[in-house]
Amino acid sequence: MTARTAWWFFAGTFALSWGLGVVVVLFMDQVEALLGPMGYTNPAFVVTVWAPGLVALFLVWRHHGRAGVVGLLRRLRLWRMGLGWWLLLALGMPAVFYLGAAASGSAGDFPFDPWYGVLPALLPAFLIGPFEELGWRGVALPLLQRRFTPLVAALVVGVVSAVWHTPAFFLSGTKQAAWSFWPFFLGVVAISVILTAMFNAAGGSLLVAVLFHAQMNGPAWPDAQPWDMVGFVLVALAVAWFHRRALLDRATGATAVVPPPRSSPVLDEVAASDARATGTGATP
Repeated sequence: MTARTAWWFFAGTFALSWGLGVVVVLFMDQVEALLGPMGYTNPAFVVTVWAPGLVALFLVWRHHGRAGVVGLLRRLRLWRMGLGWWLLLALGMPAVFYLGAAASGSAGDFPFDPWYGVLPALLPAFLIGPFEELGWRGVALPLLQRRFTPLVAALVVGVVSAVWHTPAFFLSGTKQAAWSFWPFFLGVVAISVILTAMFNAAGGSLLVAVLFHAQMNGPAWPDAQPWDMVGFVLVALAVAWFHRRALLDRATGATAVVPPPRSSPVLDEVAASDARATGTGATP
């Protein structure tokens, strides 16, 4: 896989997600009659949301076979990251939502009554949206960082993923339908910058990316639009400033899609072929 593969990933993601979305919109009554109400229990909805992850898995399988897919998923086991980053992930991101809610006057809102109603809502928060990260940070970001600095790669992934979410603003019943588009767009790009710095600090960890995405989808957080997005932009600016050397240095980016375990000659060869494809001996 090369940096050029990232563009094939973007094209495939839009084709699958938006293509299926058009079919669903045109035949909504028939789709809901067959598969149930549109939402987390509807297979068509799930495939649409999972498109980045599904396309990523296909591309890795196409280039590297089953061993490559296993290697990609092994990045879910990477967890070592500085304490400051873990605190930002665990406490800082929720704090942005609550500060935004304070600015919008919704800080006292809690969407579940009784409170334990939030517990079953955590399952889709962890299983639906975070699956996207197999694509955005599993494949696209490492490949782009072979050609661009981490900051540029983060901006590309952020803009593409923000555009990819656009149809949700035109569908009634989605939470995005009640939001302003541009604060959301800028917020998604800002979140990509924050997560890229964190992702690289963790050596290309998919676990960190999945947990970060789950935090962004946390069902317990109050709806703080658009002020939470303003907060994420400010955090991104701070991260970009304090970590500007790393974000502007191509050598600091995690570039491996399939980092092999030392005990697997098969995956060693997969990663070696990735490195040869870059022409620079990308770090496994």
